[in-house]
Amino acid sequence: MNTLGWLLQWPIRALVLLLVAALPLGVEMANFGTALWAAILIGLLGTLLIGPLKLLLGPAWAITSLGGLIAPVSFLFNWLITVILFGLAAWLITGFRLNNGLFSAILGAVVYSLISAFVLRALGLVDVEATRAALLSGT
Repeated sequence: MNTLGWLLQWPIRALVLLLVAALPLGVEMANFGTALWAAILIGLLGTLLIGPLKLLLGPAWAITSLGGLIAPVSFLFNWLITVILFGLAAWLITGFRLNNGLFSAILGAVVYSLISAFVLRALGLVDVEATRAALLSGT
């Protein structure tokens, strides 16, 4: 994937955040600029914090999933990380609010992840994991 494709992800993700805010999930977004900053911050936080969060949650994950043998548990831990990143971005950005606290963070993060993945794949843009890998490897 080229740099232009990677850069196009952020405005698309911002539009998805605006869509999530329009749904009755308790997520509030002031405007497109706020959504753009939120999308960028969620991506950056994911890139920077995914390792430490997996390390922190790793022992609990290993015990509850029997070392990854129970796939639904692994799936839930990935969602937990997504909710943490979504909530952290809302806490850091003025104009991005979670009106119902954890409930809004859970619903908003799940809907945001699903719609983003669907739209980005439909447009032929790479998914988040590949983007993080490219950033971390310097390619």
